[in-house]
This record gives sequence, structure tokens and C-alpha cells, in this order.
Amino acid sequence: MISPNVPRNAYTNAPQQHPNLILGSLQLLFWLFFRPSAWQNHLKRIDPALDTQSNSKRGLRWQNPALWKLLIQAFLVLPVLANSIVVALVLWLRGAPVEKIASGVASGVALGVALGVALGVALGVASGVASGVASGVALGVASGVGITINLWLPVVLYPFLTGWNILLYHLDKRRTTTKPSFLRWHSAFWDEWQRLPLQGLDNHVLLVMRRNPEEGKAALNYLSTSRQRWAAQDVQIELDARGLERCMDVAAIGNTYRNLAIGELNSPVSSLLSSFSRISEDVAAALNQNSAYNQRLALSAVAEKLNGLIRELTRSGDKYAVRFRPIANSWYETVTHYVQEQAKAFELRQEIDNPYIIGVPLTEQQEIFTGRADIGTRIEQLLLDRRRPPLLLYGQRRMGKTSLLNNLGRLLPNSIIPMFVDLQGPVSSASNYASFLYNIARSMANSAQRQSAFTLPSLDRKTLQDDPFTRFDEWLDEVEQALQQNIALLAFDEFEALDNAITKGRFDEEDVLGMLRHLIQHRPRFKVLLAGSHTIEEFQRWASYLINVQVVHISYLKQPEARQLIEQPVQDFTLRYELNAVERVLQLTRCHPFLIQLLCAEIIALKNEQDPSIRRLATLADVEAAIPEALSVGSFFFADIQSNQADAAGLAILQFLAAQGEGAIVSRLTILQHFPDKYDALNLLLQRELIEEVSEGYRFQVELIRRWFASSLSVQ
Repeated sequence: MISPNVPRNAYTNAPQQHPNLILGSLQLLFWLFFRPSAWQNHLKRIDPALDTQSNSKRGLRWQNPALWKLLIQAFLVLPVLANSIVVALVLWLRGAPVEKIASGVASGVALGVALGVALGVALGVASGVASGVASGVALGVASGVGITINLWLPVVLYPFLTGWNILLYHLDKRRTTTKPSFLRWHSAFWDEWQRLPLQGLDNHVLLVMRRNPEEGKAALNYLSTSRQRWAAQDVQIELDARGLERCMDVAAIGNTYRNLAIGELNSPVSSLLSSFSRISEDVAAALNQNSAYNQRLALSAVAEKLNGLIRELTRSGDKYAVRFRPIANSWYETVTHYVQEQAKAFELRQEIDNPYIIGVPLTEQQEIFTGRADIGTRIEQLLLDRRRPPLLLYGQRRMGKTSLLNNLGRLLPNSIIPMFVDLQGPVSSASNYASFLYNIARSMANSAQRQSAFTLPSLDRKTLQDDPFTRFDEWLDEVEQALQQNIALLAFDEFEALDNAITKGRFDEEDVLGMLRHLIQHRPRFKVLLAGSHTIEEFQRWASYLINVQVVHISYLKQPEARQLIEQPVQDFTLRYELNAVERVLQLTRCHPFLIQLLCAEIIALKNEQDPSIRRLATLADVEAAIPEALSVGSFFFADIQSNQADAAGLAILQFLAAQGEGAIVSRLTILQHFPDKYDALNLLLQRELIEEVSEGYRFQVELIRRWFASSLSVQ
């Protein structure tokens, strides 16, 4: 439906013909020479058989009045007008009297009728009526003007059209009304042959866009498929720039990536807009942080990126650098001002910053990541093994596997490039192999750039469509060349998600695991690491494809690492602990990284509600008081144990042990008396590191987990 704010027949390749017979005929003549798409669409609108580009064999509908009108205009009116105008012009130029001119015009009319009919009949016999209508008019008029008009006329007319277009622009600048603009008369919208850039067109469209967005959008859409597409690109880029300029606070910056037209334009500015879009997404992610400290930390990282972008634009010779550098400066000032104001407000309230991350993995940007140097050393040793064994990073849930993978760049030498792929995300949910492999390649590239500033060759989705595995293998050849002497550590997190996709039939076992085995065996520059909370032996199909898997066990933090996470998680941490309070946190969590963060986050929340005079010292009483809320906030963690890590027999054993109290050791004999023939369930709990064997008996490894099972038992 056409908007009332857009003039009728403007900004379209299919305008309606004027109803007047003479004016409509002249309009056809104009379309033929300047707007061939309008001419073609007019023929198709009358009868599809008139479409000279169609392979249709259907005959014309002769009962159609519009067809007869076209024939009359083509073979009668136009030849008459053309010959009359040419004769009159020639006689006038020769100085003939008016009577002779009138007589000549009359002769021209007769000649035009005869010529039009003759041409129509000849072309109708030779090429069919459909092409005869189109070609008859074209040849009849071109005989007097020249058949190469579309080659030389645009150059001849260019200076005159430029003057005309400038006049229209200045007329529109002086107007204050919201009525349709003069832009529709601009030659860009009626001269389809003009290849030369019509200077000032972009400014005219922007002027109209500001006053009448609907009309401006219609003009932009038309230009985007025309010979003046450059103007559409420049207009869209300027609109994007203005949108970025309107971001006056961090909330607006964090939302702007949703509106950027990235990838729609084939322009050097696309990479620049992509930089702003990524920064906008980073700001949005920072503002979603629950902790004010982590929000400021993430925004400080954004400010560093903006500072780098400003330096890059300062050095750049690109024509868009001058336009976008002030925007980057403005964003930098906005973000840094917000961080400073938040820090001041926090300090005035004497609140304690909460640096802990609950429920999501730690990224390489977060200072709180602690320890794991021993695991990094173990991985490095195995990567240098000439046998190239695949690795399995194994540990119970929330033990920090994904956080470790995100931070491998900190732990490994620069010659090892971590390429992290989360199999729980788009990879395993892909609908076909092209999407599956594209998502793997994209994750590899993003991780390599993020952790090691290493750029992988590009791979687009379209390349993978015809033969996904072959194209992906060819891309790996390119990656190996880019690696040179470096090693790629291809780390697949949550491999159980991919196994689940294979089980559901989304992917074929041989295709996926065969590709993985081939990569391990034949690409020495690639090392493969799987991460999960199950052993390979629990998934027989994996065990048969991945021979000699070396297990890297990730478990609780070492006590010094755990103490650092409690007492000094980040620099300038303002909360201090009494010694017995620290010891109690260690007892309750057993140095479990997630549970330390969970409990310490609740201790901070509790302290921030207390009087400032006692706020910055955590006591044993504070630790005990924070436990109930920690159990509630972390219920998703404990519920996962109940739902996914133990069967019914195992849950019964856990609840029985939980009821015995803190630190209670229950003998093996007692458990087997209460749960006869449950050896497998007991062994699974040991493997999951939920219980441990102590002095011929068993107890919970982690007191907080025992507390949750005890509280759930009391609710039941």
C-alpha cells in the first residue's frame, strides 16, 4: 500500500500512464528513451505476452481495450507526432513560411501514419505482434534521432541535468511545508541511462529524509537498485552516523547495534560500522551485569576498545575516518564519564563492590579468574606429545571448565592458539551440516581473535552449501598455512550436547566423529580438547573414534587459590575477613570455585545492608547468615545435581547421608544395609565427586551441597 506521504508514480519503475491519449503517447516515447523499465512494466501490465523478456508462447488478448490503445498510440499517434515535429523543425530551421510549415506537417502526418502502419505490419510478420509493438515504436522514432542515443545523450545532457538538479535542491531547501518535495523530478528518478554520478543527490535525499521520512525511504529504496546506487550507500552511511551521534548515554549506546545496517552495503565503511556495532553489544552486555563492579570493569574494557578505535581512525586515510572519529570520541567520553560517576556514587555510599560472577563462565576480560596454572602446565605438556592424543578436560559441573577454556590464552605460551567452540550453542542446534560447520568456524575465529589476537581466514556460509565437509577441510588448509609454526588448540566445550544431537538423529555419527578423528590423525597443527562432566567411556561411540584420550582432571581450587578468591578476588577489594570467617568459607565450599563465588557474593550483599561502621569486615556470623540466601540463589546448581547427576538410587543415598549432619561419615556397611545391591549408584556418586570415601565410610565432599539436600529433605 502506497503511503499518502509519497507522491503517486514517484520512486517506482512501474508508473501509471497518463490517461490522455496524446500526453500518454508522449509519455511512452519518454519512457522508451529514458525509462526502459517503465516501458517494459507498462507492456507487462497490459498483457504479459507483450513482455519481450518472457518465453511465454501465449497469444495476445485482442479483446483487451488497453492493448488497442497501445497499438493506436504506437502505430498512429507516435509516428504522426514524431514526423510532424521533425518536419516542422526542419522547415522552421530553413526559414520556411508558416503556410509551408503547416503543409509540411500535414504531409508528415500522412507519412507518419503510413510509416507506422508499415512498420507495425512488417515487424508483426517478422517478429510477432508483441515484439512488433515494442520495436516498431523504438525504430520509428530512432530513425529521426539516432539509435545510439543511450550512449551519447547522457554525456551531452549531464551539465544541463546537473543545473536542473541543483535548482530542485535549492527550491526544496527554501520550502518549509511538509508537502511532497521536488526530489521526485530529480533526473536520478527518470533517466535510467545516466551512468555518471549525479553530484548532490545524496544531500537532497538526506534533506527529504529529515522532513518526510517515508518519501525519503521510498527514494532510498529506488536508488539502491539504480545506476546511482552510490547515493543510496552514502545516504545510509550518513544515517547510520547520525544514529550513532544521537547516542547521548550508555543505554542508547548499548541499544544502537540493533539498528545498524551492517552487511547491507558493499562499502569500506562496513568494517567501521561493525566495530561500532560490536562495541554497542559489549556495552549492552556490560549493563546486563548484576554486579556494579563487573559492570564498570566491562565498561572500562569498552573504553579501551574505543580508545584503540580512535587511534586507528586518527591514523587512517579513509574518507570516512574524519566523519566517524568524533563519534568514537563522544562514545569514549560518555562511557568513561559513566564509569567515573558510578565509582564516585558507590564510594559515597561506602558500598562494597561485588566482583563475583554467578551462573555464567568467566571470560578472559574478568580479573577474578584465579589459579589453574597447574592445569595449564599439564595441557601444555600433553600438547607437545608427539603422539598427538586428544584431551578430555573432565570435572563436575560448575567446577570452572568453561572459565578455564576462556582463559587458556593466559595460561599457555603464545605459540598455542586456543580456539574455543561451545557445543551447547548454535553448533549442535544447527539444521544442516553447512550451518554446523559454519558455526564451528565462526567460534574458532572469534576465540582466536579474542584470546590471542590471531586472525583466521574468513569462511562464509554460502561457500559451505554445495559440499560442506570438503569446503570446511579446504578452509582448514588455509588455517594451517596461517598458523605457520603455531599450534591450534581446538577446544570443544560440553561435548555431551553434540552427542545428544547425534542421538536425536540431527547429525550422522560417522560424518561428525569421523571428521574429528581425521583432524586428529592428519592435521599435526591441530590439537583437540573435549570438555565435559562425563568420561568418554560413558559415550561408547566417542570412545571408538577417539583412541588414547588423555584425561585432564579439573577439580577444586588449591587452598591458596581459594583464599585469594575469597580475600582478594580483584585489586583494591575493600572487604576484609576475620581469619575464622575465611576458614568457614573454605569448610563450607571445599574450595569449589562456583560455591565460593556464590557464598561470597551473598556475604557482600549482606554486608552492604549493614551499618557502614561494620560493613567492611566479614565475621563468622556473617558467613553463617549468608548461607540460606546462597542456597536459594544457587538453587539451579543444586537442582542440576538432583536432575542430571544421580539416578533415583543415588538421590536416596545422598538424602540419607545429608540427614546425618555436617561432616558425618556413614560406614559402607550401613549404606549397603539401607541400600542393598546399589554398588553402581554408589560408584557413580563417587565418580561425580559428590561423596568421598573416608575411613571405611562415606560422606559429602561439600558441606553446602549437603545442606541443600538436607533442606530439600525437610521440605519434603
